[in-house]
Amino acid sequence: MSDQPADQPGVSAGIIVHENRVLMVRRRVKEGELIWQFPAGAIEDGETPEQAAVRETQEETGLTVEALKLLGERVHPKTGRLMSYTACAPISGEAHVADEEELAEVAWVAHAEIADYVPYGLFEPVQEYLDGELTRAE
Repeated sequence: MSDQPADQPGVSAGIIVHENRVLMVRRRVKEGELIWQFPAGAIEDGETPEQAAVRETQEETGLTVEALKLLGERVHPKTGRLMSYTACAPISGEAHVADEEELAEVAWVAHAEIADYVPYGLFEPVQEYLDGELTRAE
């Protein structure tokens, strides 16, 4: 199905929309061209992509979220890792750098600013979801 090594777990990302912005994080160590991305991390044994997105968002940003729906999966063109993307809604907490070893910064990004943070574009199902969610209040 993919060229990903069998011993490398898939990665799950949480797509969190709140007050007409999407949560993005800047990693301390960038992965290739990736500088800003969504809260994400490896899917652990026995975990669904949705569960991993919720856990990783909590661990990295301190924000408690609930999974709404799996938006899609792909082999990431920049990293070669199998990626899952889950739409999530915030439940409680304030987003901040909770994992200082992994993250340098968090930002709530407006629809018009996404290309400034991710100049090579987003995975189409994620972009379509954000186009729908972030343009409602504009």
